[in-house]
Parts: sequence; C-alpha cells; structure tokens
Amino acid sequence: MTDLPQPSNNHSPSEPGNAGKPRRWSSRYAFLMTSIGAAVGLGNLWRFPFQAGENGGSAFVFVYLVCIVVVVYPVLMAELAIGRRMGLSAVGSTKEMAKAAGHSPWWGLVGFIGALATYLVLCIYGIISGRVLAFAVASFGGGFPESGGMPAIYDGPFRAFLWQSLFMIITTLIVLRGINKGIEGFTKIAMPAFFAMLVCLSIYALSTGGAEQTLTYLFSPRFDQLSPQVMLAAFGQAFFSVVVGGAAMLTIGAFLSKEANIAQDSLVISISDTMVAFIAGLMIFPIVFRFELDPAMGMGLIFTAMPMAFSDMPLGSIVSGMFFSLAFLGALTSSVTMLMLAAAVGEEQLKVGRKKSVLIFGCVAWLLGAASIFMPHLNEQIDFFSGQIMLPIGGILISVFAGWIAPKKWMREELSGLSDHAFSLWRMIMRYLAPILVGLVLVLGVWARIQT
Repeated sequence: MTDLPQPSNNHSPSEPGNAGKPRRWSSRYAFLMTSIGAAVGLGNLWRFPFQAGENGGSAFVFVYLVCIVVVVYPVLMAELAIGRRMGLSAVGSTKEMAKAAGHSPWWGLVGFIGALATYLVLCIYGIISGRVLAFAVASFGGGFPESGGMPAIYDGPFRAFLWQSLFMIITTLIVLRGINKGIEGFTKIAMPAFFAMLVCLSIYALSTGGAEQTLTYLFSPRFDQLSPQVMLAAFGQAFFSVVVGGAAMLTIGAFLSKEANIAQDSLVISISDTMVAFIAGLMIFPIVFRFELDPAMGMGLIFTAMPMAFSDMPLGSIVSGMFFSLAFLGALTSSVTMLMLAAAVGEEQLKVGRKKSVLIFGCVAWLLGAASIFMPHLNEQIDFFSGQIMLPIGGILISVFAGWIAPKKWMREELSGLSDHAFSLWRMIMRYLAPILVGLVLVLGVWARIQT
C-alpha cells in the first residue's frame, strides 16, 4: 500500500477519487511532533541567535514576534488547509485544487517551486548536519584540539564527505520505513529528547554566568535600534523558521485527519518553534557573554567559538556533546520531512513506488551535497538560489494561491476553527499583506546579493 494519501474530502466531482484506505498520522501528538520537528532545525539553534546578535537583540526579537503572529501563522494555516483538503503531494494538491476551481493546472507550479526549493535545501543541509554529528562524536570522545579548530575526525573534505554520507543514510533509512513506522515513530521519540536537552542546557548555561546580560540583550526594549535592515532580517528569519513557503507543511497536511483543528494546531506549531528559538538564545548567549565572544559571529560562533568555550567549562566535553547532539536531532527531524516531501512528489507525479522514490531522491540529494563539499562555490550558489530566491517565491505563490485561487468555501470549511471575522482577516493577509512582505524580502535579498 502506498504511503501517499488520497484526497480526504469529496465535496466536488472535480476532485480525484478516494480509492484505497488513506494513510494518516496516527494521532494528534504524532502530527504535532512531526510538524514541530520539521520547523525546528539548525536555523533555530544557530541562525536565530546570530541574527539577533547582528540586528540589535531585542529590537530584532520584537519584529520577529510581530511577523510570526501577523504573517507566518496565517500562511502556515493555508498550507495545512490546502494539503488536507486535497490529500495529495505538494504538486498534486495545488494542481488539482486549481483545476477543481476552474483555473489552469499550471498552478501546480506553486507546489513544485516550493518542493524544489526545500529539496535543494536538503542537498546542502546534509553537509552542515554531518558536521554537527561529527562534532557531537568528537565532543564525547574528547577529540577537540585544546586551541579550538577542526576535530581530527572532520579534518579535510574527504572526512566531511563521509559524515555527510552517514547523515543522508540515516535520513533515507528513516523515510524508507514510511509515515507511521518511520517518520512519526522517530519524531515521537526524538522531539521530547530534543526539548529535554534544550531545557537542561539552557538552565546550565544560565547558571554559569551571563544570565543578566542575556536577558537584557534579548528582551530589554531598544526601539531606537529599529531600522529597515533589522525589520527585514527579523521577517526573513520568522518566515523561514517555520518552513512556510517550502511546501513541507502542505505535504504534512495531506496526512492530517478531518477532525484536526488546523487553526489551533498551527498556533501550537508556531509557538513551539518560537519558544525553541528563544530558549536557544538563552542557551547560547550566556556562554557568549561569559567568555566575551562576539554575538554576531554567525556560524563561526557554533563551530569555532563555542567548542573553545566548552573546553574551559566544568564537564565541558559532556556539555559540548549534548549541545551538538541536540543540534543533530533538530537537523534530522527537519531532513526526514524534506525527503518525505520530495518522495511524495516523485511517487505521485513520476508514478514510481514509494521506496524507489525515496531512494532516488535520497541518492540525488547525497550526490549534489557531496559535489558541493568539493566545490564550495556550488554550495554557495545552491544555498542562495534555494533560500533567497525560490523559498520567497514559494511563499508569495502559496499566499496568492490561498487568497485568490483556492475556493473560499473550501478554505472556510478547512479553517472552521476560526470565527467569521478571523477568517476574513486571514484571507486579507493571504491576498495582500503576505505577498507584499515576502516580495519585499525577495527583492531586497537579491539586491543585497548584487551589491556584494
């Protein structure tokens, strides 16, 4: 039996039939753990702290929260609603919904662009995730040089390739086991472990010093530091932190039961993702301030400065190992959803078996990632094209699709948990506010790239 669910409703004769028993998330808990796992990744653990560090701390946090509430939460509801309504892959759901509503099947490109963007992210995601896994092993084994630098087990491109390969093998094996036994079975265990480690490490970091500076830095009002650059950075981080625009949530929604309250569950996902980002800041910044590190170091903060700081802390190897294990779990819960998304499209659109589709897309992602290890320029180009071009375009298109193409009656039925006033507000955001704001992120991001 295929893992790809069939349309969950039969409101219109234009919708595909409901042949066979559909696969669904086994419980609300399984759905939430998978969805939160897809949203929570390396971006929460290192990108949010360094973005806050580069953009004024609390000023950035304030705009970030506004963006989550005003734009990200509504777009998340849209993706889940479209996915559940049609019960197909990202491409199939947007294509068939457009056809059923009397529009061109070319609207299937909405799902295709989002799916392609997320898949390209997966190709390079394996590189940094493999590095995280290597650092976790090196930490527990005491394999870090005392002066910092690269651990021996990750030194050189070939070793980087081996760790990237290991990470992609783990990801593929989980997805091969299917929706219930594989993905949700893993995330139901991994996410509670992730949250437990995150809270323990945060408490430990706050108790070692730097707590007062951290709380002031992240939460003390400094509206004088608000600027167009800060607002743009905060909006971009908020939008992409919850992985809206990349069709992942649209695919997850395809396996969602009709009884689920999308508005309520979307709120839980948004709040959980935001809490992880904040707690990650409480975990990292106390160490940053205690050891007088630069909060705006970016990725270098995680892979260079933090290991040196850990080496000077009590039980430093254990703390370091837990930190990178935490990051590894966050990366893996995201990567399995990325591969599931691509495999669902392949199974449905290319008419290949589920396992064959998983293996094909897993292998191609592994090969592209491996090539970019030995050709760093390729890595940079894929990163820019997927993150700065395709994901914003995907965000614009899914907003336009939900606001203008998707039948209003269908969306109202899927979002029955909203009041009439709230639904009208949601639709206005989809039609006007979200496309404009995400379009601004796209234009300014491309302009900044051209300038540099």
